[in-house]
Amino acid sequence: MEIKRIKDLEDAPMNLLLLADPSLKIVEDYLARGECYVAFEGEAIVGVYVLLPRGLRFIELVNIAVKENMQGKGIGRKMILHAIENSKQKGYDVIQIGTGNSSIGQLALYQKCGFRIIGVRKDYFTDHYEEEIVENGIRCRDMLRLEKNLQKEG
Repeated sequence: MEIKRIKDLEDAPMNLLLLADPSLKIVEDYLARGECYVAFEGEAIVGVYVLLPRGLRFIELVNIAVKENMQGKGIGRKMILHAIENSKQKGYDVIQIGTGNSSIGQLALYQKCGFRIIGVRKDYFTDHYEEEIVENGIRCRDMLRLEKNLQKEG
């Protein structure tokens, strides 16, 4: 698997970005301000992630998605580790990620990659998304915020 930054936003795999975040308006907004990285298996796009600088020392992984038929093969983990290393190399101290209360698999993966829960933004998804989101039979209402300190491991 190879991960490459794409600079032309027209090359961004919107179908995958919208798999992780169903709001086209929100995706277009952070895509325009962030850095988009695409994971390839040969010529095929299998995943995508977007990093969004939030300040001099803090960056956020605002979107990460793996093609549905490629999930469960370690691609998401490889992309997260790539995002972490990429952020370290850029000199950031902290990387954060937000996920829905209903995103059980993602929450487990992020913690396995060293992220720790730092807070909850209550009603984030009900306040910012027009359509109801349901995952794993659970209504997505709240955003769980996680972070990883890039200057120390653990």
